[in-house]
Amino acid sequence: MRKMILFLIALASSLPVYAHKPSDSYLSLKIHGPELQGQWEIALRDLDYAIGIDGNGDGDITWGELRARENAISAYALARLRISSDGALCAKTMDEQMVDTHSDGAYNVIKFTVNCASVPRMLTLGYSLFSDIDPQHRGLLRLDDGVKTRSAIFSPERANQEFTFEPAGVFEQFCDYLRAGIWHIWTGYDHILFLIALLLPSVLQRNRDGWQGVNEVRVPVIDTLKIVTAFTLAHSITLSLAVLDVVRPPSRFVESVIAASIIIATLNNIYPVFNRRRWLIAFAFGLMHGFGFALVLIELGLTPGLLALSLAAFNVGVETGQIAIVCVFLPLALLARQTWLYQRLVMTAGSWLIITVAGAWLVQRAFNLQLVPG
Repeated sequence: MRKMILFLIALASSLPVYAHKPSDSYLSLKIHGPELQGQWEIALRDLDYAIGIDGNGDGDITWGELRARENAISAYALARLRISSDGALCAKTMDEQMVDTHSDGAYNVIKFTVNCASVPRMLTLGYSLFSDIDPQHRGLLRLDDGVKTRSAIFSPERANQEFTFEPAGVFEQFCDYLRAGIWHIWTGYDHILFLIALLLPSVLQRNRDGWQGVNEVRVPVIDTLKIVTAFTLAHSITLSLAVLDVVRPPSRFVESVIAASIIIATLNNIYPVFNRRRWLIAFAFGLMHGFGFALVLIELGLTPGLLALSLAAFNVGVETGQIAIVCVFLPLALLARQTWLYQRLVMTAGSWLIITVAGAWLVQRAFNLQLVPG
């Protein structure tokens, strides 16, 4: 068993450890008559993978290396954004490039101007950035026409979208943020690991011989409901507080505590302290996970008119994605709870594997290091 644990730890150390956020870019467009002012923030790590920026391959992108590839970056990005006004293609010109820092690293900022033949009544955007190398990449759009600010999410499945300058449909906006919430929980690997770490012992009971499967199905179902409810209540509170700008801790602190929460929740599986009171861990650390959810929602670019709608829709999306994960995990765990595979390999070795991955995240986030690709 010890050899198996050591093997899994070594395997985790050799694999890419993905951080909190998947690949996103942030595109802002503001309409001034027939002219649009654009700003596009794209992660340097994604650009380096696509076109190569790190000239000497030492893992650090210097300002000189970035300046040397400015023209290549703007040409690559702007060629993958098509903007048409009332069916006529608009021309794009690059103005300047800068660097900004997000919670997940450095971003290249492209400022550009779009010239259309007339004031757009219908704007059509075609987005294909990284579509050929990363199907999980998403483009988050903020479009301001001077009256309303709209948000949209581009993906390979929704690469072309149209915007008419009439009042945006409430249902359409709700669906956009609902999808964003679902996608975020499904690609937020640290949130998933925290939840799984808490749910692993739900189908087991501890005795002097170690973990054994419970006999009654009712016990793990109630335990799961307590954990999920506590986690949902906690992160809903802090998600709302952060989006409303009541409390907004530094992003590095938030991400570091989220990684630490996974370690603590999983250590409880190996050295049980809370046992059937793991919902307390779910609530306590769920507060910090809510701040993590807020980082993404805030970066979507919210306006007061859409704030309540987007907050509710995003939260519903997170809960929908979370329930889907539980609905897959719990039946499988119930079926396997009496087996050696679940009690020893999944529960014990799996817990050590989770601790190893979360430990790498914690060091990486707390000290702003890049220990592994991600």
